[in-house]
Amino acid sequence: MTAPTDKAYPPPESPTDLFISFTLLALQGFGGVVGVVQRELVEKKRWLTRDEFIEDWTVAQIMPGPNVINLSLIIGSRYFGLKGALAAMTGLLAAPLFIVLLLALIYAKFSSHAGVIGALKGMGAVAAGLIAATGIKLLPALKTNILGIGLAATLAVVCFVSIALLRWPLVYVLLVLGPLAVLLAYAKLARKPRP
Repeated sequence: MTAPTDKAYPPPESPTDLFISFTLLALQGFGGVVGVVQRELVEKKRWLTRDEFIEDWTVAQIMPGPNVINLSLIIGSRYFGLKGALAAMTGLLAAPLFIVLLLALIYAKFSSHAGVIGALKGMGAVAAGLIAATGIKLLPALKTNILGIGLAATLAVVCFVSIALLRWPLVYVLLVLGPLAVLLAYAKLARKPRP
């Protein structure tokens, strides 16, 4: 992957910039940071376009391991190689690790308190809302997808039904739908007239 060059805003200035940016991203995310990552990297910093974010997010999802960690490695390595990848990943993990350890100590002492139980239920609802909001924000990118909005939406619905309703394992759904989408995109690209 190469660093994008045609941008309205400059890329990250240094690995330190990546570390600080991903640390701040991690501190904003509760129950998952993908919504925050999309807003910060695409809408505020403009290190990625919406289409680039979707492409990178897709790759991050099909790779083993946490999606956002994979995304931080992709973005970090794009600009500064291994040093950038490690800076972005460390920034994403360092502060939350410290906070989680601190909260684990507190939770062990107050886990049966009604306020703590209510707070955890509330955070779960917020996390679901963040994920839904991110998905809705990314929908306009389907307009320019090579598959077309109808076919892309069909694949999305099949994926949702398979995982959320039928409860099929994610890995099997990805192993079927991923190659199918790649083949369909390849066929459409092959039929597309060249300039």
